[in-house]
Amino acid sequence: MEHKAKLKDGTEVVIRDLTIDDLDKSIAFFQALPKEDRIYLRVDVTKPENVERRIQMMKFGKVIRLVAVIDDQIVADGALELETEEWEEHIAELRLIVSHQYQRKGLGMIMARELFSIAASKNVEEIVVKFMEPQVAAWKVVEKLGFHKDSILHDYAKDIDGVKHDLVLMRCDLKSLWQKLDDFLSDFDWQRTR
Repeated sequence: MEHKAKLKDGTEVVIRDLTIDDLDKSIAFFQALPKEDRIYLRVDVTKPENVERRIQMMKFGKVIRLVAVIDDQIVADGALELETEEWEEHIAELRLIVSHQYQRKGLGMIMARELFSIAASKNVEEIVVKFMEPQVAAWKVVEKLGFHKDSILHDYAKDIDGVKHDLVLMRCDLKSLWQKLDDFLSDFDWQRTR
């Protein structure tokens, strides 16, 4: 999958699958993120072996990874992690990070829409997001999309410095997400070309 989209400011971006050829670009993307963004990531993706493992996991079909590319550089990374147990196969987890330079330009919403489209094609009914409680910006974004707080696990997750934080679990049904995204994207004449 690969196509072009335009951001709010008119910048053209290519949205496509992450490949093993993107290893160095992916490492560069994560290394360029400020520590306050990287500190809450599940895995230290500044290490080549961790980035390579993330890419290799896509082969099994239960993790879909997309990247946004501008001028041959990755500027956003998103994943849809499909549940593997039958009793949870209607659920997928969304993970998304956008470089500071391209935040508030609609890129996160465009990436989310692509991942939601993939989720719909996989018969996913609910999307889940997980983040650490200090990630206030993430909380606000997913609330705008219609996610609701489902639970908080106290002192459940450690950041990359080893500090424990509460883990917040939020979820939303896919139909509600589509409506919120359509409303948001229509506000800035979202354009996409195949």
